[in-house]
Amino acid sequence: MTRLRPSSIGVSCAVLGALGFSLKAIFVKAAYRYGVDPETLLALRMIYALPLFLLLGARAARTAPSAITAADWRALVLLGFLGYFASSYLDFLGLQHISAALERLILYVYPTIVVLYAAWQERRAPSPTMLLALLLCYAGVALAVAHDLHAGGAQVWLGGVLIFASAVVYAIYLLRAATVLTRVGSARFTAWATSAACVFAIALFLAQRPVASLISQPWQVQALSAAMAVFSTVLPIWLFSEAIRRLGPAPTAIIGSLGPVITMLLAWQLLGESMGVLQVLGAALVVYGVRLVAAEER
Repeated sequence: MTRLRPSSIGVSCAVLGALGFSLKAIFVKAAYRYGVDPETLLALRMIYALPLFLLLGARAARTAPSAITAADWRALVLLGFLGYFASSYLDFLGLQHISAALERLILYVYPTIVVLYAAWQERRAPSPTMLLALLLCYAGVALAVAHDLHAGGAQVWLGGVLIFASAVVYAIYLLRAATVLTRVGSARFTAWATSAACVFAIALFLAQRPVASLISQPWQVQALSAAMAVFSTVLPIWLFSEAIRRLGPAPTAIIGSLGPVITMLLAWQLLGESMGVLQVLGAALVVYGVRLVAAEER
């Protein structure tokens, strides 16, 4: 019996993780067809995900070499708010107005935001390769927006702005997370930051809606929320962590660039979204641009 090499397992984890993250927008758009609002859907997703993250945190705590300090707990709560709550909430709001394919393309430019911020902070100009990557990414998004404007009208602008804001918030989260992740460890960081985000999402819902409205949601919304929690939240986060451990961040990011293409194909097949030449060309430019960023950072 042939044993799989660690690199093969890492590639499989990265591909499956990209597939899981790509399914999120599909689950959200499918749930919106049953009349659920973003706050309720986000709360349901987090309610189903929270027990799994708590189990992950408890398991990681048993093998941790040291306790988490009060300062790191505060950082975890803040990072959970930014990376897993605020970014997700803006994303859910934006998905009310634009296609799943365009959402994934816009959201996927977050590496370029990180690069631009790092260049600004270090008072240096991006390299020619980075400038080309930025040009390709934003030209690709522009083409995809042009496709959706023709099909969806003015609401595309609102949705696009909300999704881009989600990408900016996620980029800020990434920039602030590195030092805390190193001190706390990836398993505890993921478990407790996402658990904090779950609490924020549930609190937002309770501030606006009665608890009964969660229970009264159609079974289809409940099933889609549970599937999103498992297959587009908990499992992809774990799979990407495993891929990074086995392959490194740059190869994982390059494989993750499959995400927009997967979402586009799934949205076309499962949601009946249109897929035109401009959208396909835009996706190709964004994917290639992000691959250049990942290769440059290697």
